[in-house]
Amino acid sequence: MNANQIINMIFRMFVRKSLSRGMNKGFDMLAERQRRGKPDAPRNPEAAQRTGKQGRDAARRARQGMRVIRRIGRF
Repeated sequence: MNANQIINMIFRMFVRKSLSRGMNKGFDMLAERQRRGKPDAPRNPEAAQRTGKQGRDAARRARQGMRVIRRIGRF
C-alpha cells in the first residue's frame, strides 16, 4: 500500500464515523422536536411513557434503515 491509499482509507473512516454520528444526532433532534411540539395537555404517566417509547422506536428504526441503505450501497 502506498501512502495515498492509507490516507484515503483513514479519511473514509473518519467521514463514515462523522456521518453516522450526524445522522444519529439528527434523528434524535427530530424525535425531540416532535415531543416538544405537542401541546401540554394533562396526560397520565403511562401515555407519556408510551409516546416517548414510540419516538425512540422511530429513531431506532430510522437508524437501522440508514445502516441497511449504507450496506446495500457498498455492493
